[in-house]
Amino acid sequence: MVDKSEKFRWLVRLGYAARGVVYALIGYLALSRPGGDKGPEGAFDYLHDMPLGPALLYLSAIGLLAYALYRFCSALFDVESHGTDGKGIALRIGHAASGIAHVALAYTAFQFAQGEQQSGGGAEQAAGTLLSVSFGSVLLGLVGLGFLAAAFMQAKSAVTRSFMREMSSRTPTVVESIGRVGLAARAVVFLIIGWSLVQSAWLASTARVKTLGEAVTSLADSGVLYTVVAAGLLLFGLFSLCAARYRIVPDLSRGDLRPSLR
Repeated sequence: MVDKSEKFRWLVRLGYAARGVVYALIGYLALSRPGGDKGPEGAFDYLHDMPLGPALLYLSAIGLLAYALYRFCSALFDVESHGTDGKGIALRIGHAASGIAHVALAYTAFQFAQGEQQSGGGAEQAAGTLLSVSFGSVLLGLVGLGFLAAAFMQAKSAVTRSFMREMSSRTPTVVESIGRVGLAARAVVFLIIGWSLVQSAWLASTARVKTLGEAVTSLADSGVLYTVVAAGLLLFGLFSLCAARYRIVPDLSRGDLRPSLR
């Protein structure tokens, strides 16, 4: 019988695979269809038109939700052993922001699977709902700071290659280069999203909120930077697919929930 830890590992790996498919499609569509939707909506629409499209979207939604739960576990229970110093707290806040983002992605994938194709207004609606409650601006600002922290840590990881500590020793060497470029591109996108949320919190307005697709679109006039980031997102998708196979996942049967990293 498969124990809970093994089921958990399979869910996490499904999450990395789903994340990989979404980012690879975002990068591919941004490079091949400059005038089209460059965000997850475009990726999900592309999946919907494929054979067995709704089934793939349901599977993607489950995987993205599993990945979000894994990130929440990292933020709340420190399953990746980041600790409680300044660096560890920054990483865990970034993981919480990533969890929120992937819950939103999972919901969007579910909508497309149901045939309820939405425009990219969901992020603005969510931000508007948050701003309408007491201390909503503070909460939105914290989410923005979480994205900024995630952007910084991903950029640092791309430079120091520290992400390879979380990968199996059997990981092909080319994955390191793919991961460094992909993480750098994702850091740029998270920086744009995080700054837009901080501005929105400061101004108490949703007008500046940027989704993942809008963050990519905002670079359209930057020339080579847009191409590099789009290609980097495609590579980040490929890296995530590799992580689905080679990522070291915590063993829930251990009392301390800590993974053994290289």
